[in-house]
Amino acid sequence: MAIVAPSLLAANFINLQAECDMLNKSVADWYHLDVMDGRFVPNISFGPMLIDFFRKATTKVCDVHLMIENPENYAEAFSNAGADHLTVHIEACTHLHRNLQQIKSLGMKAGVAINPHTPVSLLNDVLHDIDIVCIMSVNPGFGGQSFIPHSLTKIRDLRQLITDRSLPTLIEVDGGVTLENAAQIVEAGADVLVAGSSVFKSVDPIATIAALSKL
Repeated sequence: MAIVAPSLLAANFINLQAECDMLNKSVADWYHLDVMDGRFVPNISFGPMLIDFFRKATTKVCDVHLMIENPENYAEAFSNAGADHLTVHIEACTHLHRNLQQIKSLGMKAGVAINPHTPVSLLNDVLHDIDIVCIMSVNPGFGGQSFIPHSLTKIRDLRQLITDRSLPTLIEVDGGVTLENAAQIVEAGADVLVAGSSVFKSVDPIATIAALSKL
């Protein structure tokens, strides 16, 4: 069964407590929390203050995805805010191995996200240090985009690398995940489905989450 991580970026922020209450009643496994700085991606979202709110609003895993430059400057703040996972972008990290060591030293699981143009082979030398690889199946920065079909090939390639090394690394897929394509994504080798608009804009978000979790 897939791990479902609804992306709060697509939630109704005027009614955020109600959105959290809905997720808490659902079978969603993780809260996926996108942090954007307006520099690494052309959008600004939220920072540690809201992570702290989500941490207090749920007992579910807080899966924090940093789409920011110089993530090492903020890792401790997100740890203090209650992040369980901290994912950084390979494209934003000059010293990725050092970033991973820092995240783990702060008591969080370490994730690495890769953009659509980035080959999974670049993770070869650090894959054994990564708890979660987040394959971006859209260009990061905005919700509601369409899934990039080539992402399926990247998921398969990464799954083979993980299997060949008998690693426990999870594959997370973020961007354009819907009920229509989720089965294909899981079949390709994904463990975690990040779903934003397809959950929060559905007629029955709890039922949508349940359907995704059964894949």
